[in-house]
Amino acid sequence: MVLPFFYLSSYEPGTKELHLDEDNSRHIVQVLRMQTGDPLQLTDGRGNLLQAAIIEAHKKKCRVRVTATSFQPRRHKEILIAISLLKNATRFEWFLEKATEMGVTGIIPLLCQRTERSHFRQDRLHNILISAMLQSQQTWLPDLQAPTPFPDCVASARHGRRLIAHCLEDQRQSLTATGGGDRESLILIGPEGDFTKQEIEEALERGFLPVMLGETRLRTETAGVVAAALLCIG
Repeated sequence: MVLPFFYLSSYEPGTKELHLDEDNSRHIVQVLRMQTGDPLQLTDGRGNLLQAAIIEAHKKKCRVRVTATSFQPRRHKEILIAISLLKNATRFEWFLEKATEMGVTGIIPLLCQRTERSHFRQDRLHNILISAMLQSQQTWLPDLQAPTPFPDCVASARHGRRLIAHCLEDQRQSLTATGGGDRESLILIGPEGDFTKQEIEEALERGFLPVMLGETRLRTETAGVVAAALLCIG
């Protein structure tokens, strides 16, 4: 049986007893009806996995005893997806959820010339990442960066494999044909309407490889999920 799994905003290795926050405590005691002695799992989203048991089933400050700990190393691949923010926030949230489930290690919201939205609710998106991490039984929370202008993103990229997915017909290869030997990969996904020609040329000048994600034209969030699947699983 899979134990209930919860997120800790911070954890000091070696700590033997923990008071959980009110949201976790309420879910444990009032929703799941867990009681003193019941086992559960915790993670800080930084690779630490804790086995614990309830010692005080309080609905506002549930107290647990840590019975065992382990450290789960990151995946062997570092996969970052820089993707344009979307006018429809729900579609961007859907992408975050699916990318987290597949093991993406970092997400950079891009501000491109054709991007129609420039901000988001950090707290809401952080909670979406946490929920997806727990649902998929992982112990690493993706790093969600602040919205980043396209020129800054491409200028600061130092990843071994740098890719840009765009819709122009010239000089592209399939993403799967670019190899997977590099430990770190960064792929750029543009807004609805694609990157501008100027942006594509700027990325190519910075060493990015132009790639295609299939034979059909994809929505931004769909392209992000396809890229995540090919890089993390393929």
